[in-house]
Amino acid sequence: MPMTHTDNAAWNARDLAVLWHPCTQMHDHGDGVAANHAIPLLPIRSAQGAWLTDMDGKRHLDAVSSWWTCLFGHRDPRLVAALERQLHELDHVLLAGFGHAPAIELAEALLRVAPPGLAKVFYADNGSAAVEVALKMAFHFHRNQGDGRRTKFIALHGGYHGETLGALAMTDIPLYRKTYAPLLLEPLLAPSPDAYLGEAGQSPQDCARRVAEGLREVLERHGDEVCALIVEPLVQCAGGMRMHHPTYLTEARKLCDAHGVLLICDEIAVGFGRTGTLFACEQAGISPDLMLLSKGLTGGMLPLSAVLTTQRIYDAFYADYAASKAFLHSHSYTGNPLACAVAREVLRTFASEPIIERNRVTSATMARLAAPLAEHPHVAQVRQTGMILAIEMAADARTRTPWPAQERRGLRAYRHALARGVLLRPLGDVLYWMPPYCVDEDELHLLAQVSAEAIDAASA
Repeated sequence: MPMTHTDNAAWNARDLAVLWHPCTQMHDHGDGVAANHAIPLLPIRSAQGAWLTDMDGKRHLDAVSSWWTCLFGHRDPRLVAALERQLHELDHVLLAGFGHAPAIELAEALLRVAPPGLAKVFYADNGSAAVEVALKMAFHFHRNQGDGRRTKFIALHGGYHGETLGALAMTDIPLYRKTYAPLLLEPLLAPSPDAYLGEAGQSPQDCARRVAEGLREVLERHGDEVCALIVEPLVQCAGGMRMHHPTYLTEARKLCDAHGVLLICDEIAVGFGRTGTLFACEQAGISPDLMLLSKGLTGGMLPLSAVLTTQRIYDAFYADYAASKAFLHSHSYTGNPLACAVAREVLRTFASEPIIERNRVTSATMARLAAPLAEHPHVAQVRQTGMILAIEMAADARTRTPWPAQERRGLRAYRHALARGVLLRPLGDVLYWMPPYCVDEDELHLLAQVSAEAIDAASA
């Protein structure tokens, strides 16, 4: 019998027979369903704006922008049109020794809006690949300068930078890192500026200044061995949406300069308006030596990443071939014309429409609607940076005592929300909202209502 679009169960059976899903214990979707440990997979038929539609025709509000990628919503007509135009001209060509208009025009546009001093663009395929490029580039830069001592990196406690081996090495989340630890570089870890961990009565800015002293201590001990510091500006996303004051970035920039260390700003999740400015590091008034972009770069439509860097770093690799200073790093789909054309349209949209200004109105609405959640006896904190809002659930909000991880309270919240037509994908016991920018007030009211219900379900 032919399978219909409305046959969720049949699609799930086909899925489980052949697919291995990312970041997933597949038992949860197989035998775990019968044991009431999880939920069936949700096969999606179509998407538009802030909504996903499953095979049964039920709609689900995509409150997490499908892993933080869909800036303007699904199938934004401007991006669809840009993709269709490019399909009629050029689908793909290698970027080694060749060029094309979408890659050139996108690089020009990125550098026009990037923090001052960034002068070159190196393309890769995804966020983790961009991190790999930046780490290799930072190490190789010092080597080309004749400084072979610098072989270490500094990362932050609780940081996340991806799951390929180099990126995973800079990640300090045991869930991802522990199994592969024997394969990984060991970075030097500096304290997280997470304001949630601040001392009693300490403002986020005071917390940032205090924690920067911990970075200073690491650099004073190891500065002449360090290639680069890698940070997620303003929000450590996968680590639980941990937020910090821009002062930390200002201090980090000063300290890196004092010790000859490069600063890598990983804006993969926080760039393109998520934090209230086009790029998060703008709020600290700093320019990194390397800035990493992906996710929202194409509005969630196609995979692409970019590493923006300075003329100084580029010049360290620019030499006669015999000098063996070239940066020999490549991916087959580097600078894919289709992805670049869509990304160029993303930047045109920011240039032609008041996206940032509209986001500030939306983020104020998010704050107002989430404020009552802070009174829940199992909500330890509601925190927000721009279009990112996080709700820290706890066994005891007053003492901030967490539930045992094995109780999977966040999963309970996820299941309830999905049953109510809202896609929330908690990070542990942290619920978060990172909706597409097209979300309207009625949709945010639904999100707030279902979040309140989900917290009740998780804490029952």
